Amino acid sequence: MTQLIGVDLGGTAIKLGRFSLEGDLLAELEVPTPQPAMPGAVVMAIVEAVQALDPDRLAPVLGVGLPGPMDAAARVARVCINLPGWEQVPLADWLEPQLQRRVTLANDGNCALVGEAWCGAAQGFQDVLLLTLGTGVGGGVLLGGQLFSGHGGAAAEPGLICIDPEGPPCNSGNRGSLEQFCSIAALARRSPLPPRELSERAEAGDPQAQAIWRDYGRCLGVGLSSLIYVLTPELVLIGGGLSAASAHFLPAALAEVEQRVQAESRRGLQMRRCALGNGAGRLGAARLARDRLLG
Repeated sequence: MTQLIGVDLGGTAIKLGRFSLEGDLLAELEVPTPQPAMPGAVVMAIVEAVQALDPDRLAPVLGVGLPGPMDAAARVARVCINLPGWEQVPLADWLEPQLQRRVTLANDGNCALVGEAWCGAAQGFQDVLLLTLGTGVGGGVLLGGQLFSGHGGAAAEPGLICIDPEGPPCNSGNRGSLEQFCSIAALARRSPLPPRELSERAEAGDPQAQAIWRDYGRCLGVGLSSLIYVLTPELVLIGGGLSAASAHFLPAALAEVEQRVQAESRRGLQMRRCALGNGAGRLGAARLARDRLLG
């Protein structure tokens, strides 16, 4: 039976899933991202992981989600600003001869959104904004039920919008981008505690931890407000590793949106955590491989 493989390449981990054509998870694997995450090392890690996940070669196609834009043919990673050496990397051409499978690439935020639209929280919605909060801040946009990729396929990069022109420098060349206030590194500037412990302390009623998450949520809400004015989505989804703590920061983000965005531009707006968690990206990558490579 023909199957699919989806790969979600992150700054700290590579998450893989083997799926049926209907999106059922059949097997999964997570391996550390090589450090430094140079292209050659990442290629070898993906090849070894795919061979371990699918030793019987049941999946003839592979989708890979990466933190950055692809070329129009979805074969070259143009740039991944949080991965060293990732500029114009022909990843599909490198992977295909080693894996003997067809490969397509996509932005990881777009993959997460496709996964949620297929089997998750975005089912039945036509206009959706998704943000992935993790090593960086990525995302995807669904408009009229179609994935919005913009001119040349480089959209959407909601994490790179500016919310403070005098803020910290960003690897993109911007300053004060949303990513600089809402990534894991940005959270670490607020507290030396790892996100999970900070979340546990907030859950236990620690006022300092709760205040840190509220401040995080306020910054997220500032960025969301600009995006909502432009896109007027019916649904905002929050994914990525930090979404596990969404109960501690989403109320503050929503309050900021309600204060900053006029009622007409947020009419009927829903805001919630992704249903598939960190599995959305690999599922969406597999779906894109199915649609693009299997017809």
